[in-house]
Amino acid sequence: MALKSYDEVVQFHGHSCPGLAMGYRMASAALEVLGEKHSTDEELVAIVENNACGVDALQYLSGCTFGKGNLIFKDYGKHVYTLYDRRSRNGVRVLFRVENLPSELRGDRKELLQWILSAPQEQVIRLEEVVIEEPPPARIMKSVMCDFCGEAVMETRIIEIDGKRACIPCAGKRGKFNG
Repeated sequence: MALKSYDEVVQFHGHSCPGLAMGYRMASAALEVLGEKHSTDEELVAIVENNACGVDALQYLSGCTFGKGNLIFKDYGKHVYTLYDRRSRNGVRVLFRVENLPSELRGDRKELLQWILSAPQEQVIRLEEVVIEEPPPARIMKSVMCDFCGEAVMETRIIEIDGKRACIPCAGKRGKFNG
């Protein structure tokens, strides 16, 4: 399967922007290093360190999704992704090289977008092969009912309050969860 075009990624995301272009360049390069095209199940795992537009590009290109359990979000606020191949046990970390961003482009989104898409790869991103602890495969957990709101909740997310089962929002309303 050939790598999808930037236009296809834009269609998936909804609009073109510098963040999406960053994600496109980063994900494309990482997938090339791993020799992967698209994860149909959990053979690839992506660990993303932000929740910005570029993650949509990575999701679309790699096939890693929250629903399959192979897209892991770490809220570090960095334009960094790590992709891991469970079969080969190879990993690659890719980051956007903001230090190479031409200062004259910082206020011009259109020009910045073009630079991100067309500049030589080594100016835009840095790739590092990495060894990481293999993330566990996705698990389907039993659901139980919250005694406060009556909604089904994954059993591992229940918080006990005075012998009753509470979902995270209900526990928060009762001052028993701050997260």
